[in-house]
Amino acid sequence: MHSVYVLYCAMSYEILLALTGFAFVSSITPGPNNLMLMASGANFGFRRTVPHMLGIGIGFTLMIFLVGMGLAQVFDAFPVLHTILKIASVAYLCWLAWKIAHSGTPKEQGAGPKPLTFLQAAAFQWVNPKAWTMALTAITIYAPDRSVWAIGAVALAFGAVNLPSVSTWTVLGQQMKRVLTNPSRLRAFNWTMATLLMATLWPALA
Repeated sequence: MHSVYVLYCAMSYEILLALTGFAFVSSITPGPNNLMLMASGANFGFRRTVPHMLGIGIGFTLMIFLVGMGLAQVFDAFPVLHTILKIASVAYLCWLAWKIAHSGTPKEQGAGPKPLTFLQAAAFQWVNPKAWTMALTAITIYAPDRSVWAIGAVALAFGAVNLPSVSTWTVLGQQMKRVLTNPSRLRAFNWTMATLLMATLWPALA
């Protein structure tokens, strides 16, 4: 706890407040993570989606720290990595959209769709266009000197805000489950979520 306190004290109150606000707004607004959590909450419930939520919260916090410590410079040094990342992002999001679209289809017991695991959700952050934008923007604005303390403070701010923010989308999906008792409605919901997830690829493709 003392180390956390030291990290936050390294920033002025105004900067910390602005950072927390940025972390909240960027975490709570629609994006691939939140759309998938909403679909998971509707299809699998809150408890089964907890590993997915933890994977996002912890995985993105680690991503911010590694990006701040120099990983972004690797992409600048080797531009081809941007192309590889874009292809991987499109391919993985298409696969996830397909999984969401077919979550409500009848399956044999024990062979049906499953929610994302902790590791799958954590790994997804590295091919999530919005996560990259959030991480690079946060480091550029709030840790311009690239000091370990500043980078740690940015990562901790997102770690503290991200998990509660994304959890609200799981709760929203869980509440919608009451309305989606009809298989046709659930199927329509899943296809809508899959379409919206594909739409989040537009910034990367553009």
